[in-house]
Amino acid sequence: MLLRDVGYGDVDAYARMRCDPAMMAELGGPLPREGMAAKVGRDVRRAAADTDWIKMIVPDGAAPGVVAGTVTLWAHEDGGERISEIGWMVLPEFQGRGLGKRAVRALLELARDDGRWGLVHAFPATTNAPSNGICRALGFRLLGEQDVTFADRVLRTNHWLLDPRTGLG
Repeated sequence: MLLRDVGYGDVDAYARMRCDPAMMAELGGPLPREGMAAKVGRDVRRAAADTDWIKMIVPDGAAPGVVAGTVTLWAHEDGGERISEIGWMVLPEFQGRGLGKRAVRALLELARDDGRWGLVHAFPATTNAPSNGICRALGFRLLGEQDVTFADRVLRTNHWLLDPRTGLG
């Protein structure tokens, strides 16, 4: 498995992840396809500027065109405080293979070595057992439940916290 920056050619992968009802079931439902090219463009610019780490999960380095999902680390304001947040998505045909966990761990190791991200928060839906399991397995500490707005939708999430410098399990 390897991680690579998002590229302009990833529109179809984004659409498969964000426009599919099953993929988006824990995130309030599918997003419209017509917004995906613009989303990829914004993400490519943010990745190129090194303000956000937006990585495509490539399960096999010998087949770099095959994408299994994404893992992203970004900073934003939350209740007046600047926080770092990590999120991930894995396409159905790649789920259950440990790719999500390996990708999250790899990005957290990069964050640990980089040093600028500080504490990292994750907000999987309370009902998303696989993502909550990744948080638990990697050493995140559960702070409790929290409502989070994603794509103009309010989601009930578990709030997890990890210091990748000291707590990566």
